[in-house]
Amino acid sequence: MPPKDATGTETEKPHYHGHRQRLRERFLAGGAAALADYELLELLLYLAIPQRDVKPLAKDLIQRFGSFAAVMAAEPAHLMEIPGIKENSAVAIKTVQAAALLMQKQQVLDKPILGSWKAVLEYCHSVMAHEQNEQFRLLFLDGKNALIADEVQSRGTVNHAPVYVREVVKRCLMLGASSIVMVHNHPTGDPAPSRDDIEMTHAVQLALDQVGIQVHDHLIIGRKGHASLRSMGYLDAPKKRRS
Repeated sequence: MPPKDATGTETEKPHYHGHRQRLRERFLAGGAAALADYELLELLLYLAIPQRDVKPLAKDLIQRFGSFAAVMAAEPAHLMEIPGIKENSAVAIKTVQAAALLMQKQQVLDKPILGSWKAVLEYCHSVMAHEQNEQFRLLFLDGKNALIADEVQSRGTVNHAPVYVREVVKRCLMLGASSIVMVHNHPTGDPAPSRDDIEMTHAVQLALDQVGIQVHDHLIIGRKGHASLRSMGYLDAPKKRRS
């Protein structure tokens, strides 16, 4: 039935009601692939802001942050800098992101990580690629190469995150890890390793080698892809120097 005003007189529905219904129908029929990125964001926003047309707001968010994924990864405070985005909307966006990351993490938890490498890369990219500052993360593995812990060890600036070799060794021993995968992001988007990245990798590898813990890889995540220091041959360098 048409909505009524305070006097009981029937009024016309806002123009965006029919648009929302068509979006819902397209989504239910074809899933996310049936919608543009801003339309998917629009569906989410109208659940948090049912009383207004959120199509312009969805477009503003994607224009401001650059992509749907970047909107999901944005800090709540940055989201709320956009006129029209208040706490409810920011919480809705961050809840969707948290749910997506949890689903990806559960795909690799307690499974041999080397046998699900694609899922590991997808998880690392989702959780780190759109970070504004560098972070250094460790994936701790047991003797069967199953993931037993995933921890951010440090957060830094736009181009540096501190890595303390002693703390890496200490945490590995506390968790009883048999091996690790090191991961950090490059907020610039380019995953190519720097000289400092390579030297830090060698320092951690040498220290862990003394206590019988293997470094499977050091992944660098960027918006343009990833780099694997093992694939590039850098993880063999310390052993070659010792021989």
